[in-house]
Amino acid sequence: MILTDGQILACIDDGSIVIEPFDRECLGTNSYDVHLGRTLAVYDDEVLDARKHNTITTFDIPDDGYVLLPERFYLGVTAEYTETHAHVPFLEGKSSVGRLGIDIHATAGKGDIGFCNFWTLEISVKQPVRVYAGMPIGQLIYFAVDGHVINPYNRKQSAKYNQKTSMPVESMMFRNFPAEAE
Repeated sequence: MILTDGQILACIDDGSIVIEPFDRECLGTNSYDVHLGRTLAVYDDEVLDARKHNTITTFDIPDDGYVLLPERFYLGVTAEYTETHAHVPFLEGKSSVGRLGIDIHATAGKGDIGFCNFWTLEISVKQPVRVYAGMPIGQLIYFAVDGHVINPYNRKQSAKYNQKTSMPVESMMFRNFPAEAE
């Protein structure tokens, strides 16, 4: 079951959903609009290696915008910090963003109960497009769950993205592989 606007507001009131900053105008019928943060990142290497820590370079979007290119892959971040303690959050692109040829996540559109952070966006574009910090970029949809959660994300020892940051975060896939002997 997807939460309605009234249910989202009730969950914000009881603290089971946190959105900072919260703007009532961004609340849709059954979703909440999130915005592109000021910072983007690109990987430093052309070839990425899933077994290694691939480093990124971050930069701020200028006031007059930044042109995303189809041959590049970008990491972005939401302007909003969120916490979800009793529901499964899904981040989806807005239709107006999709109609510009912008994809905001490659595969990671679902959060976990207990996710408490800014959302890193996995951005690719179909053709060059200028984007701006603060523009609407996606919408959070909250799903109710059935049953008790034993291990929320923010308490998992193995969670790779628990460190609170308003910066895009690179892949931590390398942590899934055992350390190589030197």
